[in-house]
Amino acid sequence: MSSTGIPESIARLIGELSKLPGIGEKNATRLAFHIFRYPRENADNLVKAIIDTRTKVILCEECFTFASQSPCSICTGADRDRSSICVVEEPLDMIAVERSGEFKGRYHVLHGLISPIEGIGPEDLKVKELLGRLKEGSVREVLLATNPSVEGEATALYLARLIKPLGIEVTRIAHGIPMGGDIEYIDEITLSKAIRDRRHM
Repeated sequence: MSSTGIPESIARLIGELSKLPGIGEKNATRLAFHIFRYPRENADNLVKAIIDTRTKVILCEECFTFASQSPCSICTGADRDRSSICVVEEPLDMIAVERSGEFKGRYHVLHGLISPIEGIGPEDLKVKELLGRLKEGSVREVLLATNPSVEGEATALYLARLIKPLGIEVTRIAHGIPMGGDIEYIDEITLSKAIRDRRHM
């Protein structure tokens, strides 16, 4: 029993859950007690899902999204436009763009944005891998769909400077998305319009 009167194992679970983004101690406590009241089978399924996520999910060797196989189904899809690549910050952004139904090409996930304040430079992102894909010669358009934040704009400008000399058209997602907004939280209609109205850089 911990000093708060909560059994040690539940206190440990609360501690781990509270480390998740957007989960404070109060929510973590509610979740922990909910899990405790779960039927044993449901709890076992939750544990298995977490373990499977950590052991069976990999990064696609081409676009660097989360996948169960590499290359992923989007990179190998025969119906995808191989002349167009949409560059996003994180896999969740890729999922959001895909849900909009507006983009039919392939993707490239940077896994972050350039942020000098946080000590994140281009070498910390999947920039070199993107340029490697572009030099293969089949890509005619790169859509930069980074978030409309200071870091997102700086990253988009940096990439545009690198890509334009390759003779590839560079477009930027339109700003139906509010400044400082996150793509993963934007509704599908707004995101679909932003992709449709993309502009040249």
